[in-house]
Amino acid sequence: MYPLLNTIDHPDQLRLLERRQLPDLAEELREFLIESVSRTGGHLASNLGTVELTLALHYVFNTPADRLVWDVGHQSYSHKILTGRREQMATLRQHGGLSGFPKREESEFDAFIAGHASTSISAALGMAVAAKREGKNRRAVAIIGDGALTGGMAFEALNNAGTLDTDLLVVLNDNDMSISRNVGALNNYLAKLMSGRFYAAARRASEKVLKSMPPMLELAKRAEEHMKGMVIPGTLFEEFGFNYIGPIDGHDLDVLVTTLNNIKQLSGPQFLHVVTQKGRGFKFAEDDPCRYHGVAKFDPDCGLDGGSGKLTYTQVFGDWLCDMAARDERLIGITPAMCEGSGLVRFAEVFPERYFDVGIAEQHALTFAAGLACEGYKPVVAIYSTFLQRAYDQLIHDIALQNLPVVFAIDRAGLVGADGPTHAGSFDLSYLRIVPNMTVMTPSDENECRQMLYTAFTLNGPSAVRYPRGAGVGTVPQQEMDALPLSRGEVRRRGKKIAILAFGSLLKAALEAGEELDASVANMRFVKPLDEELVAQLAAGHELLVTVEENAIMGGAGSAVLECLERRGLTVPVLQMGLPDRFVEHGDSAKLLAQCGLDKDGLLAAIRLRLSE
Repeated sequence: MYPLLNTIDHPDQLRLLERRQLPDLAEELREFLIESVSRTGGHLASNLGTVELTLALHYVFNTPADRLVWDVGHQSYSHKILTGRREQMATLRQHGGLSGFPKREESEFDAFIAGHASTSISAALGMAVAAKREGKNRRAVAIIGDGALTGGMAFEALNNAGTLDTDLLVVLNDNDMSISRNVGALNNYLAKLMSGRFYAAARRASEKVLKSMPPMLELAKRAEEHMKGMVIPGTLFEEFGFNYIGPIDGHDLDVLVTTLNNIKQLSGPQFLHVVTQKGRGFKFAEDDPCRYHGVAKFDPDCGLDGGSGKLTYTQVFGDWLCDMAARDERLIGITPAMCEGSGLVRFAEVFPERYFDVGIAEQHALTFAAGLACEGYKPVVAIYSTFLQRAYDQLIHDIALQNLPVVFAIDRAGLVGADGPTHAGSFDLSYLRIVPNMTVMTPSDENECRQMLYTAFTLNGPSAVRYPRGAGVGTVPQQEMDALPLSRGEVRRRGKKIAILAFGSLLKAALEAGEELDASVANMRFVKPLDEELVAQLAAGHELLVTVEENAIMGGAGSAVLECLERRGLTVPVLQMGLPDRFVEHGDSAKLLAQCGLDKDGLLAAIRLRLSE
């Protein structure tokens, strides 16, 4: 089925092809992507949009000696296929298989891990500076999407790079369809022209002559900027110190290869603007690129089905947000570019004037929320646990220090399955509970999640409700909203000798283990403020306390229990169960939890071992 693609196990083989063969190879690669991802699940639309760009980059640049740094990395599947991992694509995002993102340990072609956005330019600049210091003729290329370019870190890197005389190329993969009208014959022609050596030499010669006449030099620069500004949106990047080229058609291999070959001969920071189409070549994904961004297994002939029908924690949050907004006009919904993922689609439609997508700018999202809270509003920041890490200073300095009533709806807490360690929310309990003024809650089911969100909204200081990815245990949330008693857990099972203190989503496994051990089981609910009275009662009536959390053990909820016991002078053995002190790789979530000892069998084995000791 893939006569050309099956001959490519290394970019050196790709570079032996004639240019006229590249479009056929692109078609094979696109078909292979659709077939492969339909069997494993993964990120589809973004990868279909970067087929030609990936081919052109590996065709022109001498990878892996030349460094390709992918931003976010969910657009790197073609890169993996062309760099010797075609046969392994059947294991994509499965335990022990290929990562869904670039990974240095996986291949010499993966120059930098990339699960979070807006990092590529900084990393590539570091590599470019290293090459210059070592006197090596090595290129560094950052491939960044228009969404990732909204992150402040990308602009910090551009600002720094423009002042350094390094051979850095930034490729903007722009798949915002609203500017596609700018891509045509004229722009492709201009891109070829401006990336050519003649244009660059003429420009340098003109500058040399005009330097003796400063007013004329300034006039020439302004005239050039004016001409460029009329036909291309590159003035901003020129001001950063880059030579801007584009926009060009990211699906025209002839234009891509010619332009990249020209740029390869230029020195200094270069910026290439490439316009692509998400989902290119697969009608389902072209029509609905958001839905086909991250997909489960599907039939390529039929497209995605309607889903499992089970209520997810994300949906619980989205429903609560709309209900709460209808009740209180002070509510403002904020997301850093995760509208669909965080469950804000309906809220954005029903309350558009109170919905703010600030782009991939987590730091700004939090301080923006702080400003709203200062003026009497009640902001709700919907954010993934792993992305909240990126705004830790703003959490402490701008929100907690001022004790502002900002609600954090923290999705993807704990392990996240196929997305792996770049997206796992393994640390939020640890980094949140040490911050003064914070209230931190861990729901054990769907209804508790809804009631905790309401509880958080009623507080006059910062609060967080953290919940896992996917469906809950099947509890139907009650429509009525009742605030939970602050800092109060509940005993769900009375037993003997052993007390299991469960925080959040692992309560079900704790109850199952408790039945077999005849142990007491408590749903602790609050990590901060901790229910210290309940901890003291359980310590007084049991011979062993077991803390269970889907968070790193160090500094987490179990640590809070130990600190409580120490403050009260209570001595009772404590077994802490949580995520290990390592990054847990990608795979099926249930299997990963079992490997970490956080299912029923794992809890039983660990408790019995402790008792035997």
